[in-house]
Formats: sequence, structure tokens, C-alpha cells
Amino acid sequence: MTREEGIEGAVWATDRYTQALESVIHAKAEGTKPPSMEAEEAPASQVVDLMSALEQSVQRARVSRGETDADVHELKPRKKVAKKPAQKKSVAKKTGSGKPRRSA
Repeated sequence: MTREEGIEGAVWATDRYTQALESVIHAKAEGTKPPSMEAEEAPASQVVDLMSALEQSVQRARVSRGETDADVHELKPRKKVAKKPAQKKSVAKKTGSGKPRRSA
């Protein structure tokens, strides 16, 4: 952009970092305490309760389908199946010292 288009003095074109750095350098050169950093306020955000939103969504879906009360059935516990005992694996025995033999 050129200066003819008017970026001079535009808020979005201000180099705040360089300005802050220059003020810190000048303060240190004068032997004074550097100016404190102005904290930018974070935009206020709305906290969303996800469980509440989910419950409302489910309720709207039920109403749209014409359901008034949903039947909730309790699940029966699974039958426990006895596990078979682990079979023992055969282990091959090593013979000799395990060192390679040298031929003479």
C-alpha cells in the first residue's frame, strides 16, 4: 500500500511492538523503570454447558418425533463365562554352553 491510500495514522497499521520497544530502551537509557505493559482485554466469551446443551437437543428431537416419554430399559448384566486355564508351553532345552564353536 502506498501513503496516498492513507495508511498513515491507521490504527491497524500501527507498529505497537516497535513503539513499546523504543519506550523500554529510552526508559533504560534514562535509568528509570520501563513502562508496564498494557494488557489487552480478552473478549468476553460465553461458557457453554455441554451436558445442558445435549439434554436440550435430545428433548427437542423427542418433541419433533412426537415422543413424550422415552422408555428406558435396564440392561441385564452379561453372564460371566469361565475362562479356560492357560496351557503350558513346552520350552526347548539348550544344549552346550551356547557359545559358537571354533574350528581348529
